[in-house]
Formats: sequence, structure tokens, C-alpha cells
Amino acid sequence: MGPIARIIAIVAGLAGGTVFSQAPEFAQQYRQRIGGAIDELRVIVEDFNTQAADHHLDRQQALNTYAQSSDDFLRDRGVSMQSTITRYETLLSQQLKLGTAAPVAKPFVLLREPDDVVFANTWRDFVPGVPVSFAGLVWGAIGFIGGWVVAALLGLGARRVVRRPKGVRRVS
Repeated sequence: MGPIARIIAIVAGLAGGTVFSQAPEFAQQYRQRIGGAIDELRVIVEDFNTQAADHHLDRQQALNTYAQSSDDFLRDRGVSMQSTITRYETLLSQQLKLGTAAPVAKPFVLLREPDDVVFANTWRDFVPGVPVSFAGLVWGAIGFIGGWVVAALLGLGARRVVRRPKGVRRVS
């Protein structure tokens, strides 16, 4: 590898390291947003459960009442409420998984089943963090190695294209 290729590989490695080192910070900001979403959904779900109990119904019975209604609006409202409850339970599960995962693994947990709305809003408002944690340093190293490998592979491919085949002479 020539000196220019080494410099490009180092720059690519540093760029990859910088980008990947932000994965734990993104996961942390995502987790904070999940907490806020759960808090708001909890109010809605608990209110629904309370109203159902006031009418001597459990949650599923109340949802079934919506589903069996002859009124389109009430059936649609039941579907909407079921969707809200499912999202609430999914976010609770993901929060638990993120809370118990090792810091280095949190980005993988997040990517396994992200909530589209929370993910998009986290991305929109994401503020990069300095990778002073162990997880940040690990992800930075992964990105550096990945960037280095990509640059090296691209450099190797470029050198093969530029090299002249053996035995071919330059005509002056």
C-alpha cells in the first residue's frame, strides 16, 4: 500500500470510527425517548383499563365490545386502542431489553426491533456524543477497522485497474 493509499485508509478509518462511536449515544437517546413515549402511553392504557373496570369489564372484554359494535366509528376506535396497547407493550419490552443489555450491545438491541416513530424522532434530534465510555471506544474501533478495510479494498481494486499487465511496454 502506497503512502497516499495509507493516508486515505487512515482517514477512512477515522471517519468510520467517528460514525460508529456514536452508536451507543444514539441508543441512549433512543432509550430516553422510549421512556417518554411509555409514560404517555401508560396514561392512555391505564385510563382505558380504568374505564373498562368501571363497567365491570377487563381490557380484552372492553376491546371485544368495541369490535362487536355495529357502529363503524366504535369498531375503528377499538382497533386504534388495540394498536396503542400493543405499541405500549412492545416499547415496554424493548425498554427492558435495552436496560439489561451490555452497553456495547445496546445498538444491536435497538436495531433488532426499533419503533419507527421513536427512531425517526431520535434521528431527527440526535446530538453526537464524545465516545468516552468503553462502549463508545469499542464502537469507534469497529468503525475504524471497517473504514480501514473498505479503503484498503477500494485501494487494492484501484491499483489492479491502474497496473499494466506484465510484458506490456509503453510505446514512446
